[in-house]
Amino acid sequence: MLKGKHIGFGLTGSHCTYEAVYPQIEKLVQLGAKVSPFLTYTVEHTDTKFGDSDDWMTRLQSITAEPFVNSMVKAEPFGPKTPLDLMIIAPITGNSISKFANAMTDSPVLMGAKSTLRNGKPVLLGISTNDGLGLNGVNIMRLMATKNIFFIPYGQDDFKKKPNSLVADMNQLIPAAEAALTYTQLQPVLTTEG
Repeated sequence: MLKGKHIGFGLTGSHCTYEAVYPQIEKLVQLGAKVSPFLTYTVEHTDTKFGDSDDWMTRLQSITAEPFVNSMVKAEPFGPKTPLDLMIIAPITGNSISKFANAMTDSPVLMGAKSTLRNGKPVLLGISTNDGLGLNGVNIMRLMATKNIFFIPYGQDDFKKKPNSLVADMNQLIPAAEAALTYTQLQPVLTTEG
């Protein structure tokens, strides 16, 4: 189902989630998808305790030979000119969730998602936010109720220490992507493990 599909893969600044996400990008490529990486500015330029940005970029480039979509100018053609079959954003932070739910397109990742929706194609979100059951809850629900937006199943990752935190189960990215390509939400969308 994924072979020959052109997939945009957006990364936002939830650096602690990259170790779970990168193997899924590798699987998409192994399954024959053409994967174009879309990056927020934070992803490309921020070093954290989870790794240096240069190392993450080098690793990403070793997975997919497609050029980075790291500016608004590079993202804009992914509308009618170069349509995607599917846009995945994983991880998508609470900040990007809030912007996306309120039609604020200020990064290459969100421009890719907007263009994909404009073309009537699916967008798949893998959330990673510490306020999913807080202020961002309303934004998540707005996106869940929006046509052509789907979610990798998600749940609370540490309900004792971080009761508002929600994280997608990135191990379900591939089946969620296959479901999204048929405009179907993989169920159950709410899991007991993040």
